[in-house]
Parts: sequence; structure tokens; C-alpha cells
Amino acid sequence: MPELERADGVTIHYEVSGEGPLFALAGYWNWIPGVFAELRADLERDHRMLTYDLRGTGRSTRRGPYDIETDVADLGALLEEEGGAVGALAIGDSVNRIARLAARRPDLLVNPICFGAPPVHRSALEEEDALAASETVVAAFREMVSRDYRGALRASLAATSPQLTETERKERVAAQVDYCPQEVALARLDAWTADDPSAETRRLGSRLCVLAPSERAGTIWFPGPEELIRLTSELYPEARVVRIEEGMVSDPEGAAALIRSFL
Repeated sequence: MPELERADGVTIHYEVSGEGPLFALAGYWNWIPGVFAELRADLERDHRMLTYDLRGTGRSTRRGPYDIETDVADLGALLEEEGGAVGALAIGDSVNRIARLAARRPDLLVNPICFGAPPVHRSALEEEDALAASETVVAAFREMVSRDYRGALRASLAATSPQLTETERKERVAAQVDYCPQEVALARLDAWTADDPSAETRRLGSRLCVLAPSERAGTIWFPGPEELIRLTSELYPEARVVRIEEGMVSDPEGAAALIRSFL
């Protein structure tokens, strides 16, 4: 399993499997790599799939910093090592990272594909029915993460993955806590809520791809599918937006087909 040594001494663990052009799965603040195992297996039929552990998580060096720019640079170095990617799939804070990288280095990342929301600052959601627009709600969730990390993860999973049983939820939370320490998750949450990637995202034009989830497959933080499609079109008129009825986990074959349509 390859590792990439960064200039500051941090080692990034990553894996590449499959055959064909490279496609990356970009980790987010509370993910674990196995979540998208079936999606990865489907895309491996005609792509080399790259997954990696963000610094501070998994088998990568457990040392920061954990800011957006450092994470963008780490991902860029990985893609440069592997010859560039035709696309990358991102959720949450990783959406901002892939948008910034694709805008700066189209030779390394062609199509940034965002699930759940486009790259935006929370100020763009002020007129929307979205929890991320509420300073009070965001502050309360941050406080929960800082005081009761497991409880915050359980609450997030209950809202976004209601199909999980209580046993499955407990196992997922345990895996997430082991994979990503509390202080690392909190630092990336803070970096995400402060980041405004809109200027660079506008430079992407039609290269920006957004999967707008149905109510069942969506998140609690962003607007519903119709509002999300409208908002994306207003902010980024050239972006390609497709509604997805199921999630990456519940319908990996359908999700993989939509991803291929963007590529």
C-alpha cells in the first residue's frame, strides 16, 4: 500500500486499485473509507480508484495542520504522484477542497463531482431553508462535537442515514472515532465553516458537477433537492446538476452510472 511523504514530514497513506483513468474519492471530516466500498468496486470496472487517509486520520501521520489549504495541497500531491485524475467525488468539507484544486490545477483534476451541495460559504444559504445557514445551529453542533464527539456523530448518522439499525450506528460511530480523532474532526469543521470557495468555483464553469440528492439521500445541513438545484444554478450557471434519487450507499450502481455520465 503506497504512502506519500510530504515536505513537512507527514506521510499520507493511500490506495489505488482497478484499471483505467484515475478517479479519486475525497475523504471528508467524518468519513471512513469503507462507506463507499460498493461504489468503489463498481467504478473499478473501468477506472483506477484512489482513496486516501487525510492527514491526522487512519494510517496517515496523526499530525496537522488541518486547514483547507494544507488538505488541498496534500490531495494535489497525491494526484500528481498518480498522473492526474479525470474526476473526484466529494462530500461536505471535501467539496471545497476538490473545487479549489480543480480550479487551480485542471491538469491534475478535471471534473470535481460534489454530492449533497455545491461549494458554498454559509452566507449563500441565508435565504434558504437550511440548517447550515443558522449561526446558532452550527455553533450548537460544534459545541456538541467538542463536548460529546460520539453523541454528535450518532445524531448526524441518525439524521442522514435513518436506514441504519442501532447496532450498525454504534459500530459506525466507533469506527469513525477510531479513524478520526475528535480534535481533528473539530479543526476541519472550523476550517469548513470559515471557508468561502465561491470565487475559485466560478472559474470551473461546466467542469463543476453536482449530485442533488433526494430527501431520503440528502443531508440535514443543506436545502432540499429543488432548492439546491436552483441555488446551484444561480451561483454557478454553467455547472452540470443532476438529481440523484438514492444515495451512494443505498444505490451504488445508480450512483456510479451518474458519475460516469459526468466523466
